[in-house]
Amino acid sequence: MSSSSHIAMFPWFAMGHMTPFLHLSNELAARGHKITFLLPKKAQIQLQHLNLHPHLITFHPVTVPHIEGLPDKTEFVSEIPLSLSHFLTLAIDRTRDQIQDFLKTSVADCKVDMIFFDSAHWIPEIARGLGIKSIFYGVICAAAYALSLVPICNYVTKDACMAPMTMTEEQQHKPPPGYPSSTVVLTRSHEVRSLMTSRSCGVGIRVNQRLITGFRAIKECDAFCLRTCREFEGDFCDYLEAQFQKPVLLTGPVLSLEKGPTLLEDRWADWFAGFEAGSVVFCTFGSQWAFEKDQFQELVLGFELTGLPFLVAVKPPLGCVTIEEALPERFEERVRGRGVVFGGWVQQPLILSHPAVGCFVHHCGYGTMWESLMSENQIVLVPQLVDQILGAKLLAKELKVAVEVEREEDGWFSRESLSKAVKSVMDKGSEVGVMVKKNHAKCREIISEPGFMSGYVDRFVDNLKEHV
Repeated sequence: MSSSSHIAMFPWFAMGHMTPFLHLSNELAARGHKITFLLPKKAQIQLQHLNLHPHLITFHPVTVPHIEGLPDKTEFVSEIPLSLSHFLTLAIDRTRDQIQDFLKTSVADCKVDMIFFDSAHWIPEIARGLGIKSIFYGVICAAAYALSLVPICNYVTKDACMAPMTMTEEQQHKPPPGYPSSTVVLTRSHEVRSLMTSRSCGVGIRVNQRLITGFRAIKECDAFCLRTCREFEGDFCDYLEAQFQKPVLLTGPVLSLEKGPTLLEDRWADWFAGFEAGSVVFCTFGSQWAFEKDQFQELVLGFELTGLPFLVAVKPPLGCVTIEEALPERFEERVRGRGVVFGGWVQQPLILSHPAVGCFVHHCGYGTMWESLMSENQIVLVPQLVDQILGAKLLAKELKVAVEVEREEDGWFSRESLSKAVKSVMDKGSEVGVMVKKNHAKCREIISEPGFMSGYVDRFVDNLKEHV
């Protein structure tokens, strides 16, 4: 890596992956590197305001091919139900020729020196053939890589793609040998199923093949990098280094330094103005997750049960066009004046920093996890996907900065369990609330320390120069 490299970025087509790749691009551009960001056209429209260095960061369009089973004009995962995401996986695999042609053209023009990726397992192969370095950049918690990829190590042989690889649900409950935590593990049936579901393989590709190619991509790439810091996930990073037998380079949280709007929309500013400081519960589940209607209704009834003011910003539940049609009977009438359920986009960073907000209920998506740690709000977690489940356990059980909502064996959570979790951190004098607030303050102090994040990126760049 030179002092002014040309770097390509090719993340999985989900906002929770493209956004952190762009945050890292901003940091690298600030240090003099040129970035070409490969993404669909619609994603460019949504992300261009986050490009803080347009003279150095260029968006290059990638056309997502249509395949049977994938709705027309789909370009990233939040546009479709999660149940169809494996079709997008296959479509992205079929962009291989586009990516290879771009990299070949760059060799003749302004050569790409390295390409960052996180899901396209074929990147190391095509990059190596062109004399380009490939960098795996993982943007979810380190434990997720340990529990999803490490167990296949013993299956990776010369003929591994032909070998059967099946693990029972009971076997999945056991972490791999040497795994460094007894708390950041999958213990319930629905948690294990989330791991098995996350191993999406695409149509016509066996699960073991997909896992093995993913494992080999990390083994064969020129650097294995994670968006985390040793202060929170050091043991997991050491474990991954040992398993993959290569250094794990860390970028730190790489949170956005985007200035963006400084004023909250009037509708929300006026609404928040009616409540006391630290009294409002804010809830969101990101751009991807949509509940089944009955679980959605249990969610909002749980907020009603708290007796606290609340703003819930979520997608309409599956099978519903609008939020309003899915609400329980007479719900709006009962909570009028203290509760709002909204189905559109909201200014999450500004809401989290509003004095009226005192609690943040979320899914523990990795970006949202870091945002919640940077805020002063109490944290309540309702994770859905495997990386979120593991991130929630990291926060609730290991760092003890949050409370996770209790669930039944099948993953269902009740209005009572949600209300109980929220009240446990919001009730004055609650021992749990005092404990997590104190621990949260310590974590926030670490990541808010001047130079903490920029220092991580500086060391990351130095490490890339050393290892690549």
